[in-house]
Amino acid sequence: NAPCQAWVSDITYLPTDQGWLYLACTMDLFSRRIVGWSMAPTMHAPIVVDALRMAVDRCQPMRGLVHHSDRGSQYASVVFRAELAKHGMTASMSRRADCYDNAAMESFFHSLKVELVYRESWQTRREARGRVFDYIELFYNSTRLHSKLGCVSPLEFESAHERTQSLSSQTTPR
Repeated sequence: NAPCQAWVSDITYLPTDQGWLYLACTMDLFSRRIVGWSMAPTMHAPIVVDALRMAVDRCQPMRGLVHHSDRGSQYASVVFRAELAKHGMTASMSRRADCYDNAAMESFFHSLKVELVYRESWQTRREARGRVFDYIELFYNSTRLHSKLGCVSPLEFESAHERTQSLSSQTTPR
């Protein structure tokens, strides 16, 4: 019903001539905005910790947020679980062999690959990082229309929600 109540996270891989570049993302399920992301040449726990930290820095969520992920070793790691606990988040993990639990994140990765990755090839990881940054921050979050959100972008959806909340608090008797 509001931002920063439930987040979902996952990791995907992107091909470059230098080898794989792994991308970990955290999405706010309210607006489908990618609130945190990290890229690295390896798929170890720090990549998901960095994505979570970016999300926390950007959104400053209240304690009790539900953070959902798959059962990957990165999300089950001691360091990641400690980061969740530090911020008072509740960990949620997919059921074994149930890909539908992470459907929103999988949908984002599908869009990223169809709209960007499959259309380009990158010589270096640095080149890929720049293009993925542009896709997430300059297109997906701010411009790309989402049917789930009434054909507005994630940032527009959040702004509309904030305006509604602001108007509601102004008309509520004290």
